[in-house]
Amino acid sequence: MAIGHEVAAGMGGIRTAGDLVARMVFNGMRINEAKEYVAGRLKCAVSDLSDAAFMRDLREELDIGGTVIVPHKSYGMAAKIKIAEILGIEIASVERFKKQIGF
Repeated sequence: MAIGHEVAAGMGGIRTAGDLVARMVFNGMRINEAKEYVAGRLKCAVSDLSDAAFMRDLREELDIGGTVIVPHKSYGMAAKIKIAEILGIEIASVERFKKQIGF
């Protein structure tokens, strides 16, 4: 189980930018291309994507969720909607949610 989790978490998952890079890989990008794309969209260096301290601050600044729920910050679907906007992609669950609320 631990190995499977480590593989799935990749670059540290939501602690860093692993979840964002994984989304782009799932959309058909190669890993290095995905890292460059995400870094460009976040306006940071590729090396910053795996820096937990840097990404914690950036995720809080962009309000795209993190490992700890911070009062008055987005989490769950609200964070996922912002991630879709920042990355310029469609996320199926976000689109379904928007249909349900008539957005």
